[in-house]
Amino acid sequence: MNKRTERRNRIEAALEEFRGAVARALGVAAKEHTWATEEHAKAMVELWVRSEGIDKALANPELRIALDNPLMAEVLERALADWERHFTDWTATGPRALAALVAENAPGVAGAAGADWLGQVGEEDGTGVLPELWRIGTAVSDSAPEQAPFPVAIPLLDTAHLQITSNPKSRASAEALVETLLLRVLSYFLPGLVHVHVWDTGQLTGSLPGLYPLTRAGLLTVHDPARPQELLEELSEHIRRVHTGVLVGGHTSVSAISGGAGRRTEPWRIAVLFGNRGPLRDEQQQQLQRVARNGLACGVQLIVVDLPVTVNSPMETVTFTGEHTGRSSMTGPDATFTADPALPRVEVPNACAAIAEELEARRARLCTFADLLPHERWSQSSAAGLVAPVGYHDGNPMDVILGDSSPHALIGGPSGSGKTNFLYALLGSLAARYSPDELEFYLLDFKEGVSFAQFTPGKRDKSWLPHARLVGVNVNADREFGVAMLRFLADEMRRRADAAKRHEVTKLEELRAEDPWGRWPRMVAVIDEFQYLFAERDNVAAQAVQLLEDIARRGRSQGIHLVLASQDVSSIEAFWGKPAIFEQFILRVALPKARRVLVETNEAAVELPRWHAVINHESGVKQGNQISRIPDATSRGTFDSLQTQLWENRSADLSSPRLFDGSHVPRLAETPDFQALQPTREPFALLGQVIDVAGSAAGIPLIKAPGRNLAVLGSSLRYAASVLGAAALSLARQHAPGSARFTLCPLISETRATVEDLARRLREEGHDVVIAGRDDLVGLFATLATQLAEARSAVPGEGERVHYIFGYAVDAVQGVLEARELTAPKSGIDNLRDVLRNGPEHDVHVLGWWRGVGRLKATLPPIGPTDDVGSWVAFDVQGQELNALTPGQMITWSPRAARGLFFDRFTHSRPQVIIPFSIDEEQESTAS
Repeated sequence: MNKRTERRNRIEAALEEFRGAVARALGVAAKEHTWATEEHAKAMVELWVRSEGIDKALANPELRIALDNPLMAEVLERALADWERHFTDWTATGPRALAALVAENAPGVAGAAGADWLGQVGEEDGTGVLPELWRIGTAVSDSAPEQAPFPVAIPLLDTAHLQITSNPKSRASAEALVETLLLRVLSYFLPGLVHVHVWDTGQLTGSLPGLYPLTRAGLLTVHDPARPQELLEELSEHIRRVHTGVLVGGHTSVSAISGGAGRRTEPWRIAVLFGNRGPLRDEQQQQLQRVARNGLACGVQLIVVDLPVTVNSPMETVTFTGEHTGRSSMTGPDATFTADPALPRVEVPNACAAIAEELEARRARLCTFADLLPHERWSQSSAAGLVAPVGYHDGNPMDVILGDSSPHALIGGPSGSGKTNFLYALLGSLAARYSPDELEFYLLDFKEGVSFAQFTPGKRDKSWLPHARLVGVNVNADREFGVAMLRFLADEMRRRADAAKRHEVTKLEELRAEDPWGRWPRMVAVIDEFQYLFAERDNVAAQAVQLLEDIARRGRSQGIHLVLASQDVSSIEAFWGKPAIFEQFILRVALPKARRVLVETNEAAVELPRWHAVINHESGVKQGNQISRIPDATSRGTFDSLQTQLWENRSADLSSPRLFDGSHVPRLAETPDFQALQPTREPFALLGQVIDVAGSAAGIPLIKAPGRNLAVLGSSLRYAASVLGAAALSLARQHAPGSARFTLCPLISETRATVEDLARRLREEGHDVVIAGRDDLVGLFATLATQLAEARSAVPGEGERVHYIFGYAVDAVQGVLEARELTAPKSGIDNLRDVLRNGPEHDVHVLGWWRGVGRLKATLPPIGPTDDVGSWVAFDVQGQELNALTPGQMITWSPRAARGLFFDRFTHSRPQVIIPFSIDEEQESTAS
């Protein structure tokens, strides 16, 4: 064999081996392809079976052909095993679980089977947990019709609309379902919380005739079948009103407001529209879609029967395929729904009549103060706002709302119209709902009376209102206290705003969420007869307007609410020129015969009977009027009983409210500032009580500085003795026994007894006291002037005592001091001037009483400044006389009983009003 033949044989052998390998590979590939095809077919058939459902798959002819293939035996067996295992588990427990779910979320008549509940009258007022589901029938699984049926319930109020589709045979079942559903809702809630509107395009009198007894109580309105736009416009107007007047301040729905602040503020409106399977006209259809889209948030619920509507809003569906059966969106396509049997024809009108009669009886019943109070005290949260009923109208509670939408209230009514009674009803209703950690009261009464004094501890009744933090009574002459309270509220408002800024929020509700451990109660400030704040054209009125405007504009976001009450708001010129203030008082309450509380054209209060009020949450416009009957809240057994209950339940660490009584003389010994005094290097002489929120003491520091002397001005010995005595006693407490000298100078006979009593008390404190008469005065000032001259070039020794000189009626010895002996280098008045000028720097201070401004000026140098007496307190002195003592200021002070005007050029930019202390060891109760 030659080489060529050998090579050829090798090539052919290699090719044959290659062909064998390729054949073997193709065989394996074909086998794998066949396996993959079969597996893919099995997977697709299994997916088809499981998607279709095993029962439907077996009944499907096309799918059945595939399932009969022997290759699919495994798929069918596996699907049947899974279906049997899971369905058996569900059929054993599923119906019971669904029944338990409905029972839990559809309490009472909302989920009761049968008709035993028919005829009951609802008692729920909307404050509790509302049913999430409402029963409409039963259902069974199409895959196991032999299993027990389970209840079917749908979400409804505030949650979803309902669309029902029927056919001619099932229309009666659809109407019966609607009737049953409406009666469940009407029988669950207090009559008046649900209003029903019915429109039927095919019947003149409308469907659901069994509900007609509700019409006499206003709970059912049947609309003209030819005018569906009237119903749609009414619903649209209601939605607009709720959005503009209720859903403000970030709230998204009425249910959100009610859930955060108590009883529901707006009744539900259920509109039932019966169609003929055709749509409404285009513009009506668009309006219906808008109502459906926006209605749920405003308490508007649609039930549409055989009326096509497509909306971007939750919509449950019930579709009747048989006379009583069909499908429901709550059960899906795999269960057959059967509507509950229609309610007995005779009993339906009787049940509706009972509901209407209950509402009419409640309307006719006169409400009492007890009706305003909740069953459970202090159960509400004030985070979103304050809601409390103050009266009733047609048996329905009328709420006052203080929150972001209506931050402040204006109350008006002439004398005898019941203004005080209304305030008691309001405060009591709020106090019963919100704990002192949720709500605080700041109460001020400018009229001559003690209406609010009941809220503080008394001699006979030791109880007090736990919510009250500050109470001011008999302050008609102390407008400064009103300004002080407003300033306190403004400071608190700024404090809260700073806290909100730190937490990057803007209002109280958000702050409470971000700082749950902080104490952020809402604050309600009530000012009765607030027009007194603006009685004069002076600095007090200017400050009051400025503070009120600030709080009215910014207080709402920080949970600070103003309630201003007045007999006559028409005379408040300072307010009518400040629309920025009144625009914030969205809530208006007009009592009988009140004028200008509501808008000018709204005269609803003019003919109002006694014990009634117009409550308006829309700035006083007519469409916001709500007439309410206000119960008696001031008689024995009403507010006083509630206060005792709340006081007994108060926290042990809660302090009693601060009381400012304009007729009360504060006692020095009981003043906290006096009780806190102790020896110090910088003594502070207390002179009287400042008219402020804290009840602080006014005083001057008697330190080593020029001008640290005091002049008391006026003709009243009593008030002068009070100021000088308080100064002496307070200074005595700040020096160790024997470390201070007191020289008391009774310069008229009427002051002798007062000075001797003061001297006795100072000696009891261990101090050196000298009583110097008229004859001693010239020598006293000469000696002191000489000592001061010698001391100017020397530093006082460590043991040198402070010397206080108290002069009573210094002007009475003016002539004696001006006389100069031939041998004396200076007169007594010159020496006194030296002591006034140089004494304070060497711990010698003069505190004197001059009986007039001119008499004090005669004591001071005739030329030059008057600052040697750096502080003064004036009583029966006109303001223009005091201008000479405060250069550059115009003082508009008019004297009034038991009040002084105090100015210290070291600390004051303007004088302030003070109340002189009682320094008697026996407490005084009233001012003469």
